[in-house]
Amino acid sequence: MNARISNRLAPPPCDGKAAALSISARPAVPADWEPDAAVDALGKPGISPTWTSSAKDAVGCSLGAPRLWFTLGYGIVNEVYWPRTDLPQIRDLGFIVADGKGFWAEVKRGGAYTICSTASGVPAFEIVHTHARYVLRLRISPDPRRDVLSIESGLESDDPDMRLYVLLAAHLGATGLDNRAIVARHRGRHVLGAEKFPFALALAAVDARQQDAIVRAGCGYVGATDGWQDFARNGAMTWESPAAGPGNVALMAELSRHCVLALGFGSSREAAATLAVSSLMQPFEDLLAGQVSDWQAWHRRCAECCVRPKGVAVDLEEQFVISATVLRCHRDKTFPGAMVASLSIPWGDSGDERGGYHLVWPRDLVECVGALLAFGGEDEARETLCYLIATQNSQGHWHQNQWLGGHPSWQGIQLDEVAFPVLLAGALAERKALGGIGVEDMVRRALGFIASRGPSTDQDRWEENAGINTFTLATCIAAFVVGSTFLDDNAARWALDLADFWNASIEHWTVAHDTDLARQVGVSGYYVRTAPASVMEIGCDSAWKIDPLRWGIGVQN
Repeated sequence: MNARISNRLAPPPCDGKAAALSISARPAVPADWEPDAAVDALGKPGISPTWTSSAKDAVGCSLGAPRLWFTLGYGIVNEVYWPRTDLPQIRDLGFIVADGKGFWAEVKRGGAYTICSTASGVPAFEIVHTHARYVLRLRISPDPRRDVLSIESGLESDDPDMRLYVLLAAHLGATGLDNRAIVARHRGRHVLGAEKFPFALALAAVDARQQDAIVRAGCGYVGATDGWQDFARNGAMTWESPAAGPGNVALMAELSRHCVLALGFGSSREAAATLAVSSLMQPFEDLLAGQVSDWQAWHRRCAECCVRPKGVAVDLEEQFVISATVLRCHRDKTFPGAMVASLSIPWGDSGDERGGYHLVWPRDLVECVGALLAFGGEDEARETLCYLIATQNSQGHWHQNQWLGGHPSWQGIQLDEVAFPVLLAGALAERKALGGIGVEDMVRRALGFIASRGPSTDQDRWEENAGINTFTLATCIAAFVVGSTFLDDNAARWALDLADFWNASIEHWTVAHDTDLARQVGVSGYYVRTAPASVMEIGCDSAWKIDPLRWGIGVQN
């Protein structure tokens, strides 16, 4: 008889466990559990790690405090960077769809997918993978308030046995070596975790009721006992090892058909799990709305500062907005003003090195922030100028490229990279937007270095050849003219005289006449890519007469 109807209270459960069951109607499970350290998957340490392809569908980040950047390629998540743009922490996060009876498909290999932004100019994306037996819909957005990437997934299929599985390849500390993976319970929830001191990640998932959406999980060594190998050999998920590592490890979990995943990062698995679960406690729509609102506000501010011509084709306007978004996404937050060349790893699928584009080239940096400045990014440009002043070498130049913290990587000398920071200072000064930044000493040392080494550069802007290059020469001439405004009168005159001399010599140094190629195409002459420094000695014995800046120049008081 129903206790409410009979006005009598039902007897209390006889013990605490029964009480918990009567309230939750769910099986009792340990709130916290971790595998014994001795429990480890077979196949240690896994195959030699590699990154994934540098072919990207998209990149993104939030505009707020979180220091997380993500990339997409082949319709799945590729590298996620945290807490800096030069530190990728995973290789990829993808999905398998399977019926448990032999059919399985890794979605990134299908190639039949579409991707679009959830709103124009917003780095949050909707991806739809289409297969004859299923449709997988993903929406991906960073949490605008946490170091978390959120992924809403929905599997549609007429087959009730079709299931969704997530695969995560950890590359903590920017390497696939010596990572440790663990499947554990964290405060009553399944959590997939990995760590390599001092970095850690955690992956959690919830269903529409914000309940645990991870059905079962396991981890293993890549190429030996990882989840993909399980499906390749058995056609189903049959391995559930709770731990693997240290080595090249990967994790896998069976999910509810409709769920939201959160990939969090922190200094420990517990910290990462706290961020991930916290993010999951808000509806995905609210998280996405915050991301959209922040980016739309940024684009409105840009539009106020950059009046666009009327009548521009819609597709061209959208390309402009996408380009602005991609540039803005590359700004670092630990080192304000710095931007790596690209959130990708060139030829990454052939090795474990993270270098290449995760470096700051002064030339690329100034060109990118110059684009931001064109539509009102004065704050961003000032931060970049401060960063460049802080990383200028005592001799006056910048290294060919450097890590975000300023440590050099490739140490070649490219004179155009010495000239570009001067041009940035001039662009801000022209707008009366230097904001009190003292640039005179930087300019003096940069121009002095160019004068002492030019016009021949050790490397051209393609980083290959030494000699006199027209691009480098033009950039340096412009830097002398712009930089002269920051010098005292005497030094300014010398800078302008040297600029005039180099400018008047461009054709003499870099144009080839009456060659087989010129006759073949019917022209009298053409500019060469890079001319040898010896051209200055041929019919130009005064090439080095106007060179007072070699001996240093003064700063305007």
